[in-house]
Amino acid sequence: MDPASTSSLRPIERVLAPLRVFSSHKLAGAGLLLTAAVIALIWANSPWGELYKHLLHTKMGITVSKAALEKDVGHWISDGLMGIFFFLVGLEIKRELLTGELSSLRKALLPAVAAMGGMIVPALLYHALNSEGPGANGWGIPMSTDIAFALGVMALLGDRVPLGLKVFLTALAIVDDIGAVLVIAVFYTDDLNSLSLLFGMSFFSLSVVANRLQVRSPVVFFIIGTLVWLSFLESGVHATVAALLMAFTIPTRTTLKFPLFVSKLRSRLDLVAPENIQELSAKEQAGLKGLLVDDIEVWLEKVQPPLRRLEHYLVGPVTFLVLPVFALANAGVALGSLPSGAIQDRITLGVILGLVVGKPLGVTVFAWLAVKLKLADLPAQVTWVQVLGVGCLAGVGFTMALFVGQLAFASNINNVEL
Repeated sequence: MDPASTSSLRPIERVLAPLRVFSSHKLAGAGLLLTAAVIALIWANSPWGELYKHLLHTKMGITVSKAALEKDVGHWISDGLMGIFFFLVGLEIKRELLTGELSSLRKALLPAVAAMGGMIVPALLYHALNSEGPGANGWGIPMSTDIAFALGVMALLGDRVPLGLKVFLTALAIVDDIGAVLVIAVFYTDDLNSLSLLFGMSFFSLSVVANRLQVRSPVVFFIIGTLVWLSFLESGVHATVAALLMAFTIPTRTTLKFPLFVSKLRSRLDLVAPENIQELSAKEQAGLKGLLVDDIEVWLEKVQPPLRRLEHYLVGPVTFLVLPVFALANAGVALGSLPSGAIQDRITLGVILGLVVGKPLGVTVFAWLAVKLKLADLPAQVTWVQVLGVGCLAGVGFTMALFVGQLAFASNINNVEL
């Protein structure tokens, strides 16, 4: 930032200015996520490693009358904070399905087929090495793509990357997220508590009704969403699935059409034009301007879909708080506790083989088949070498790989041999 431009800022603004510059950078989220992972790894292998484990296993809970909900810090992060992440993922998926790159069959088919290949092939390669034994349940680990890291790495290439390739990777990662959530819901769910699940689905249905009645208050959806989350938490279905389901009930309709918004705004601006208010007293001018600001706030809320507003509000907290905290809590593998032959361990090799070989192979081959069978078209200015490169980026499975690994090896949390 230009020093001259900060000279007129208040002291607090000058302090926060570097943070704003950092947060606006396209690599900031990926950089912070990687930093949190490195800190966790160093911490877990330092003399304070036991403190790291102790903090994650510290019990925290809420007690109301005779009802109590108590979990350790690690579970609150995975079931609670990550619920916010999955809620944001659900908002992004819904937007892409309605107006984005997944809004038509022709647009969605290439990244959807490529994503399927990027999930199926890694899972099969992992299973080939771990069809039996303690690692058999970990086949879902190499299936998922970390969109923050993948897009961050692609951003390093700048304008050399065609727009069509960026769109392809984004859509592929979103379809990949859908697949990951389905895998979690179907294959990594404990014994079901049918009554709690029934309550959860009932509250979810209430949220659908609120959508149809054009309820737009975030508070209403937050209250209903909390009830859905609590019900799913007790049902055995992973609570993050509830967050994604709730995202699909957030309204996308506006109650004020954009042309009418522009017309109303112009008419109000005309009222406060200098030539129209010069004869008014200072008090009357201030009152008129305050009324204009109030009206604009109401109109902005009506002209913007609730889904778009929530997505905008959540991107920052998820990028700069939720994901780094998750990485800090889950990347701390105590290397000294691993067996001496860990690098030859079948679980480790299965994950490496799935992400490094299976992802690029599955994405490229399935995309090639979709184009050859004339089911989809390759994006403009995109080559097959670039598609292979996208497949390699899809192999960056950090956040979701850790998350699924945590579910697959729940008895060995923070000691998963990845």
